[in-house]
Amino acid sequence: MRIDGERESTNVEDVRGSSAGRGGMMGGRKGIGLGSIVLAAIAYFVFGINPMTVLGVVGGGTSEPVLQAPVAANNNDPLNKFARVVMAQTEDAWTQVFKEQGKVYKPTKLQLFSGRTDTACGPGDTASGPFYCPADQKVYIDPQFYTTLSQRLGATGDFARAYVIGHEVGHHVQNQLSIMDKMEQAKRQNPKAANQLSVRLELQADCFAGVWAKRTETNRKVLEPGDLQEAMTAAAAVGDDKLQGSRARPESFTHGTSEQRMSWFKRGFEGGNMSSCNTFAGA
Repeated sequence: MRIDGERESTNVEDVRGSSAGRGGMMGGRKGIGLGSIVLAAIAYFVFGINPMTVLGVVGGGTSEPVLQAPVAANNNDPLNKFARVVMAQTEDAWTQVFKEQGKVYKPTKLQLFSGRTDTACGPGDTASGPFYCPADQKVYIDPQFYTTLSQRLGATGDFARAYVIGHEVGHHVQNQLSIMDKMEQAKRQNPKAANQLSVRLELQADCFAGVWAKRTETNRKVLEPGDLQEAMTAAAAVGDDKLQGSRARPESFTHGTSEQRMSWFKRGFEGGNMSSCNTFAGA
């Protein structure tokens, strides 16, 4: 993926190694993340740790959110530069998509942290993996997750990392379109369908990541040979069936199978529009 000479977003906060990234407990709404289920599954199947212990990290109560002060980006760090370029791409792509529908896109912020950080959705740490917090409308990523993605899950390459950001920004798009609120309402009305609704939400975020990738390639021509395959491999690596392995229980799935995740990312990329991403319709 080509990043040299590309616009860099100002919506990246890098709190790695700072006291701002090591806060205490905070209340708020639950975060929605690609990495939560990944790290929980690894904790259980590889290390024998109770997955609820891991997933509890991004849980929260109902207290008012407390927000951190913005932190300037570390412009000399390669991971930071990469994040700024990808975030700029998501901003440009979704601004274009929203404008076509007569809407205004309000960009999210991305915080890079190490170890632990405070969020309006509760405390986040390395074990929670990448996640989006609707309460403060921010994406949170500890870059250590990229090591997990590469070394333990076999998803290597820069576009695999970009896919992670694209997926989480996809949740921000859902939040702006009130899709998250509608899903939460549907869950309250039919608690038994909660897991199925969660799967549909996550697959739509995968599809939205595909839309971002398509728009970016069409407008900027930044993809290199093998990039799309890297994203597809990453999507497959975080499928519920892949993570649960021989102990897979479909009724417990919350993010979708590897095949579903690849399929919806591909649909988003081929269509290049949100109309390709209605995961809430049909089987």
